[in-house]
Amino acid sequence: MRVRRLHDWPATIPEARAVQERLRPLADLTDPGPRDVELVAGLDVGYAPDGDHLTAAVAVLRASTLEVVERVTVSGRVRFPYVPGLFAFRELPSLVDALEKLQTTPDLLLCDGYGVAHPYRFGLACHLGVLTDLPTIGVAKTPFIGAYEMPAPSRGAWSPIKDDDEILGRALRTRQDVKPIFISQGHRMTLDTACHHILTLTPKYRVPDPLRHADHLSRHGL
Repeated sequence: MRVRRLHDWPATIPEARAVQERLRPLADLTDPGPRDVELVAGLDVGYAPDGDHLTAAVAVLRASTLEVVERVTVSGRVRFPYVPGLFAFRELPSLVDALEKLQTTPDLLLCDGYGVAHPYRFGLACHLGVLTDLPTIGVAKTPFIGAYEMPAPSRGAWSPIKDDDEILGRALRTRQDVKPIFISQGHRMTLDTACHHILTLTPKYRVPDPLRHADHLSRHGL
């Protein structure tokens, strides 16, 4: 599939922040997004024990059956230091390489990370959404910024994640009496549509199936 090359990979913190600020207005948070999709890609990155090497993984599943359609992994070196708020730049080069190796083009991307629930309102899901121009959702297992109340224990219950009066995402229960996951918009997707897809793609476990497959690939390979 095609990924737009909108910038060079930054080498310094000021360069990375400049990229975020330039691309942030391109993230579309008003498009409702498709309610029905055929192919969904989960994206995740696993790190070697030395911390210098990583494996980026993309798993494409058919939404109606959750069968795996395509899998890609790319191994590489970490190219950017660990800096809170700029973590995406450690993973983006290898994730883009993996996406470009796909023979299929997904209808929806699920990223193991954050979208607008981010200090600069432009996390990994926003960045990948802008580069691919595909509907994209950030899915995290732990909260990053903002405050939320614990949602009711039933599957589908949610509560807003807020920073003062700004809504950044939702804490969403995907299983009865299991701790929530944290959903934020990336690109071309409202929160309502995002939560609809997450619940559809999470029939048995806490984490959506495309991300579970991507997590396994990033740690164990094909």
